Amino acid sequence: MAFRAFTHTHVYEKQSASKEKDKSSIQCIECYDRNVYIGTKEATVLHLMLPSGTDRDLIPGQSKIRECRVRKLGSSNQVAQLRVVPLFNHLLVLWDRSVTALNMFSLEPVPALKKIQHVYLFEVCDSLLSAQAECVEMVTSSSRRKVIRIHMVGVDRWDVVKEIPLLQDPVALAVDGACVCVGTSDRYLLCDIQTGSSDELFPHNHSRQRVIVTSMGRGEFLLNGPESLGMFVMKTGICQRPPLQWPQEVLAAGVCFPYILTLQPQVLSVYSMVDQQCKQSVSLSGAKGLLSTSDGVLVFTERDIFSLRLVPLKEQIEALVRHERFEEALLLLDGVQGHRPLDSYKELQKAITCLAGFVHFYQEGFSEARELFISGELDPREIIRLYPDYQSCLSNEFQSQLDQLNKGRDLQVLCQDDRNTFHHYLAFLGDFLRAVRGTEQGLKCSKEVDYALLRLYVELGDTENLQQLVVSPNVCRLDHCLPVLEQHNRYFALGSLYQSQGNHIDAIKTWVKIADGLHKDPSCSDVYGHIVWTLSQLQDRDAVWKFADWTLQRNQEIGVQIFNKRPPDDRFETQNVLALMEKYPLALRLHLEFLIHDLNSEEERHHNRLALAYVTQSLREEEESDLRKTRGKLQQLLWESRFYDVSTVYGVWVPFDKIYNYCIVTKLYCIILIAERVESATLHIEKAILLGRTGGHFQALQVLVHQEGNLQAAEAYCGRAAQGRDTQFRQTLLLTLLQIYLSSEEHSSAAVDLLNNNPRVLAAEKVIQLLPDSWSVQLVSQFLVGSLRETFHQRRMTELEKAMLQAELMRHKVIWMQASKTKFRLNKGQKCKVCQRELAEPQFACNLTGELMHTSCPVFSSS
Repeated sequence: MAFRAFTHTHVYEKQSASKEKDKSSIQCIECYDRNVYIGTKEATVLHLMLPSGTDRDLIPGQSKIRECRVRKLGSSNQVAQLRVVPLFNHLLVLWDRSVTALNMFSLEPVPALKKIQHVYLFEVCDSLLSAQAECVEMVTSSSRRKVIRIHMVGVDRWDVVKEIPLLQDPVALAVDGACVCVGTSDRYLLCDIQTGSSDELFPHNHSRQRVIVTSMGRGEFLLNGPESLGMFVMKTGICQRPPLQWPQEVLAAGVCFPYILTLQPQVLSVYSMVDQQCKQSVSLSGAKGLLSTSDGVLVFTERDIFSLRLVPLKEQIEALVRHERFEEALLLLDGVQGHRPLDSYKELQKAITCLAGFVHFYQEGFSEARELFISGELDPREIIRLYPDYQSCLSNEFQSQLDQLNKGRDLQVLCQDDRNTFHHYLAFLGDFLRAVRGTEQGLKCSKEVDYALLRLYVELGDTENLQQLVVSPNVCRLDHCLPVLEQHNRYFALGSLYQSQGNHIDAIKTWVKIADGLHKDPSCSDVYGHIVWTLSQLQDRDAVWKFADWTLQRNQEIGVQIFNKRPPDDRFETQNVLALMEKYPLALRLHLEFLIHDLNSEEERHHNRLALAYVTQSLREEEESDLRKTRGKLQQLLWESRFYDVSTVYGVWVPFDKIYNYCIVTKLYCIILIAERVESATLHIEKAILLGRTGGHFQALQVLVHQEGNLQAAEAYCGRAAQGRDTQFRQTLLLTLLQIYLSSEEHSSAAVDLLNNNPRVLAAEKVIQLLPDSWSVQLVSQFLVGSLRETFHQRRMTELEKAMLQAELMRHKVIWMQASKTKFRLNKGQKCKVCQRELAEPQFACNLTGELMHTSCPVFSSS
C-alpha cells in the first residue's frame, strides 16, 4: 500500500434536476468546525452540517452530511466569496459586487450591517488580538477604483479606517496580521496596513485565473511565481524556503502543514514542505477550487465536495518506516517538530534513526550507519548479536528490541560464502564499538563491548588495538577472555589483561614464560624489556622482589633498571638492593654509579664500594679487553669523590706492603682492599691519585715516572692536582716533577720539554738553582726566553694596574676637592632640619638638597 499523507472522503453531492444543472453549480465554499457553507451560481447560500469526526472515520466515502439552512439572495448572479467571522457569528457573503453579513446559523441578514458595495475581492484577517479588541479587520478591493480598503468589523458596524492606493486592480489577495499580499495582472505586492506602504515582490505572466495568493500563517505567503514555481515569501519580502516546482495549470493552492496542496482540473497533488517532493496524488475530475481547514482541505466541483483529512503525523511516520523510507521519516519528523511537537519525539527519532542506520549497514554504507547508530543511541548489543560468532559475548539477560532476525541470518550466510565482505562487516563492528566505548551509550553494556572488542581484535590480528584495549581500564572477564587469548597464542595480551586488573604476579609470570620460550607469541619482540619496564614502575614490591633475581640473571645491564628507573617517591631500601646485587657485579657497579652520579649520594660506603668494583672489574678485564673505559671511571671517581677517608688512606699507604700491620680491624676495609688491589695490580695511575689525595705528590709523581713510565700522565697529574689551587702550588708540583726528571739522566730530554712547555708557570730563578752545572744556556734558552717574557709581562701588567689605581685615586681626590670648595651660608639662629634646634657648633652636615643638620642627628648618622 502506497504512502498517504491525506485520506480522501466524498462528503457531499448536490442533487438536482438535469435542467437546473448549470444554475445550481457550486461556486465557492467556506468551513468552520463542522459547518460548511456553499455559494452557488444561482445566488444561493446553503448551510450544511458535517458529521462528527468519529462518524466520518467509520466508513470513508459514505459520510452523511445534513442540510440545515438555505438562503436565496436574489434571482441572479453567483456568490463569489464566503467568509466566516466566528467572533460575531457572522457569515460574510460577496454577491453582486457587494458584501452582505448573514447570521452564520440562521442565515438571516444582520440588520445593523449595511451592504458594502463595489467590492471585487475581500478577506478577513484571523488574529488572536481580534477577540481582545472586539473587532475584526477586513480587507476589500474596490471594483471601481485601484485601491484596497481596511475595515474594522464589529458586532453591529463596520467602518473603513484606511485606503491604500495601488497602480493596478487586485486579482487575488491574502491577509496575515498587518500585511496584505496582493496579486495583480502582472506582479505581486506586499502592503503594510499600518503604514499604507507597498513594495513590489516580482512580476509574473499568468492569466487572472492562475494568480494565486495564499496565507500560510506566521507571516508567510505562498504565491504562484514565474516558471511554474511556488514561491514562499515572508512579510518582510524575503524567502526562507526554496521554491516549489509545481504543475503549470494550477487552479488553487492550500496549506496544511507540513504539506502544500495544489489543485489542477483533474488531480490534486500533495507536496512536502520539508523536502519539496510530491508525496501523494488524488484524482478529482472537474475540480474548481479548494479550501484549507484545520485538519486538511475541502475540494469542490460543480456538484461535489471532497474532504482530504491529514493523517496524524505519527501514523505517517510509522507508515514511512514500514515502507523502509527511513530518511523521509526522519526528515518529516525533524520538519514538524518545531511546528507541531510530538510527545514521543525523542524516542521516535532514535528508533527511526537506528532503522535508517540498519538500511545503510546492510548496504555496506558503514560510515553513515555508524553515525546514525550513534545519534540514535542504539544499544551496542543490537549490533553484536547480528554476528553469528559473537552472540556468546552477550549475557542471557539481554532481550533485543529490534526485529532484525532475518537480516542477522544474512550475515551468517555472508560469513560462510564471502569472507572478504564479511571482513568489512567485522571492521565496522570494531569502529562502532570503539566509538561508543566509554560513552553513556556503551557504559550500559561495557562488559559485552569490551569482550566483543577483545575477541574481534584477536581474530583480526589487530595487535595494536588489542594491546591498547587490555592495558587500558577495562571490564573484560578473565574466564571469558582467557580461552580466546590462549587459543590464538596471545599470551602477551593475556599478561597485560592480568596487569590491568591488578593481578601483577600472574601478568609477569605469563611474560616470563614467553621470554623463556615456554609460550610462543610473535606479537611482542622485546618481552624482556617490557618486563623490566613494568617492574620498574610497579608499586607491588613483593612482585618486584619475586622476579628481581630472574631479571638480573638474564641481563644485569638491563635488569638493574628495575631499581634505577623507579619513580623518585617509590625507591627501595638501598642496603637491601645492594645485598641482592652481591651476586651480580655488573648490576652492582651500575647501581652504585646511579646512587653516586644520579642521586648524588654522599655516603662513604657507596663511594668505597664503587671504587672497589672498578678495581675488581679492571683486574677481571686486564687480559680480556681494553681497560681504558673502566680505569677512566675509576680515576674520575678517585679524583672527584670527596667522600672516602683520605687521611686513613694516607696513613696506611706508606709503606704499602705493610698495610695490614696498620689496619687489622677498621671501618675503611673497602679502602684497604682498594689500596691492596691497586698495589698488587699494575694500576700505577690510580695509586698515584690515591697518594696525591693524601698529599704525597712526590711519591705520586715517582710512581708515574718510574713505575708507570708515563711522562705525559705525570705532567697531566700536576695540572689536575693543581685545579682550584693558586699558581704557586702548580709551580711547586712542576718543580717536584723537574727534580725527579733531573735525578735520572734518561729523563733529561723530558726535563727540557717540561721547561719549554711551562715557561709561564716556572720561575727562572728557581729553575736555574735546580739545573745541573753541566747544562748549557743553549739547552734551556727557549725556556729562559719564555720565562723572561712572562716575567716582563707580569711586571708591566703590575705597573699598568698600579697606574690605573693611581688614576682612580686621583679622580676621587678631584671629586673631594670640588666638593670641599662648595660654600654654605650659616645664619644666626638657623635650625637643624632634623631636630629643629639651632646650629651652634662649627661642625655641621648638608644633605643632597642643601639642607643643613647636626652631624650627631640620627638621620645623618644612619646615612
